[in-house]
Amino acid sequence: MNELTCPGLPASWLNGWLAAVGATFLSPELRLRWTTEGTPCAVLCAEEGDPVSLLADSWPSRTLIESMPIKRTWPNLEAMPRNVPVEAFAKRAQALRGEALAWTLSSTVTDLHVDDKGKVAHAPFDPPVPKGLVLHDRLLQVHHEPSVERIRKTLEGIGERIKSNGLGFDIARMGSAADSADKWVDPVVETLAFFGLAILPVRGRGTDARSGRRVRPSTIQRGWVRGKARRTRPWFAWPAWSEALDYVAIDALLDVWKAQAKGTWTSVGIHAAWRSVSYKAKSTSDTTRGYGSERL
Repeated sequence: MNELTCPGLPASWLNGWLAAVGATFLSPELRLRWTTEGTPCAVLCAEEGDPVSLLADSWPSRTLIESMPIKRTWPNLEAMPRNVPVEAFAKRAQALRGEALAWTLSSTVTDLHVDDKGKVAHAPFDPPVPKGLVLHDRLLQVHHEPSVERIRKTLEGIGERIKSNGLGFDIARMGSAADSADKWVDPVVETLAFFGLAILPVRGRGTDARSGRRVRPSTIQRGWVRGKARRTRPWFAWPAWSEALDYVAIDALLDVWKAQAKGTWTSVGIHAAWRSVSYKAKSTSDTTRGYGSERL
């Protein structure tokens, strides 16, 4: 087994974890495990070939990115802006069901919760951003086709960042209060993190606020845990495991792992886990979103 330790993708960094999972989705030949000492970091494994070269060979093309079902416009179908009418979503989902990238719809929005204006709900990993940019717009801004060396540098933790808001939820894109307001992301990590969302569908309880009843939001994305207290924000939990797993095995592991049942972690190979900590707005007008981490 050829292995590459990736200090640039520590498990404690949510976008780093998503990027490592996304790598296994893009390249089925890759398997993923995490180091067990200190702060675990990703280890990409391949039975044959260099893990970085395999990832580069499977990197999504610009044509693929531009043809995603979540793009704003689609021939002969209603447009999907940031605030998506439920009818537009339903028609888009029906027309593209069975497509290889149909998961981009089910991992970002859901018609299983509709607000009082008839708009579908968004996943926590599809937060609002300035200018009404949809997630597909944000992905287009950071996507490029990097060289093998560029990918390797990112995995080593020395990849170059660009001035961008990225997907819109990485806490590391923001500087301190004393720094400028500019946001910086590694486009390789952002692209990989997007494909990590393939394993995290969003659902709801089938509620429709247009009925006139007061309906609490019921949207929940895989991996997110609702707090018992009414005012407690939901939080996302993610684990680090010791066995080298491919994408399908990671999917199965997330089915059986329960963040709150720590006594069962070792039975499924989990040796560490984290929960998300949401960025605290500076004022009521601050629309910034971001998720840090806290070790469980």
